[in-house]
Amino acid sequence: MTPLQSRVLTATIIGSGMAFADGSIVTVAIPEMRVALDASLAEMQWVANGYTLVLSAFLLLGGAAGDRHGLRRVYALGISLFAAASFACALCSNAIELILARAAQGFGAALMVPGSLALIAAHFPSDERGRAIGVWAAATSIAAAFGPLIGGWLIDHAPWQTIFLINLPFAALGLVIVIHGVSDLPLGNSPQMDWLGALLTVIGLGGVALSLTLFGEAGAGVFPAAIASGAAGLTTLAGFVVWERRAPDPMLPFDYFRDRRAVAVNILTLLLYFALSGAIFFLPSALIQRDGWNAAEAGSIFLGFTVVMAILSRFGGAIADKFGVRLPLIVGPAITAASLAALAPAVAVGDYWTAITPTMLMLGLGMGITVAPLSTAVMASAPVGQTGVASAINNAVARVAGLLAVASLGAIAGGGFDGFSALALICAAAAGASAIVGFATLGKAQGG
Repeated sequence: MTPLQSRVLTATIIGSGMAFADGSIVTVAIPEMRVALDASLAEMQWVANGYTLVLSAFLLLGGAAGDRHGLRRVYALGISLFAAASFACALCSNAIELILARAAQGFGAALMVPGSLALIAAHFPSDERGRAIGVWAAATSIAAAFGPLIGGWLIDHAPWQTIFLINLPFAALGLVIVIHGVSDLPLGNSPQMDWLGALLTVIGLGGVALSLTLFGEAGAGVFPAAIASGAAGLTTLAGFVVWERRAPDPMLPFDYFRDRRAVAVNILTLLLYFALSGAIFFLPSALIQRDGWNAAEAGSIFLGFTVVMAILSRFGGAIADKFGVRLPLIVGPAITAASLAALAPAVAVGDYWTAITPTMLMLGLGMGITVAPLSTAVMASAPVGQTGVASAINNAVARVAGLLAVASLGAIAGGGFDGFSALALICAAAAGASAIVGFATLGKAQGG
């Protein structure tokens, strides 16, 4: 590996690591922030959803921006915006300000995440690219695993603002490496930026998510607003579909979905990541509020889950090559469903080693079996020359699934332990449904 390649890999790990860790670190801080900001559960849901919504909507556009305006420039801009938004999060005095700052973080992340792999692809030859991506994936997985653990420790020993301020030194290091250590690349003949498509996505998904959140609040007085928000969101999404079919350079090419496998693999992704995101978002609060865990303990439960998933994901490609993607995309989601169903009695017992840890390791097993074959299925379903688009669409679907899960399950989670038990079973059912999709629609020949 050359010095330039080492700098590229370091910079991309720093940027993506921050983006992935920040998506999960907030989950352990929600009880503390809710008290400090005198916020409702719905507002705390939007502290997470503001980030996810903007990241989901601009993810496809972020990749196109790098192609059009320069990978190094756009990546550096993403790190700068993410750092500025992180500082703004620490200055917030109420939930509304924090939601807006988190949305700005999501925009910065949308410029960083697709740029990471693009920079690696541009600086590593094809025979070295797989190893470089493997190092990048392992490092970002570690960041995602340690994010809640470090965040929990900070919450227990320092003000909640520190979970955002910790981004600043990493962002500064990444920015210095990108600006002074990564070479410029020639600009490609990329299509026009579909800003209208991205704006319609934000408004449409935001309206639907707000409607789901409002329906979860007590009182019939919010129902008119919930219905109006949902109707506006769905109408805007319909307008998005019309625009994308007519746009000269659409950010979402609908021709991709003419393939039955492409539809199936994205439905599977939507169901599976709805289940995973919903359970993971509300689990730390359940452990802190019901069982009296501190934030560091609640954050540490993700460590074993992520490590097991990361280790097994390394072998998932070989499994798909040998057996095809259909078998692992049935078995993996089925194990995930069983582990999510087991979360309810595990939280009832509340013991770290005998109840929660084994359940989270089982969840890591299910997802570890699933992740690499799912990526293989996504690539196999893509038309020639559209693998990057297919990957970006699938990533966006996973983010949207998390957005919808957090927005829709808040009212159930607010019902105490019984609420979390019902939530866990709903998530288990969604994961089980994703296994059925894999069984019914994905042929043995796909992906291997």
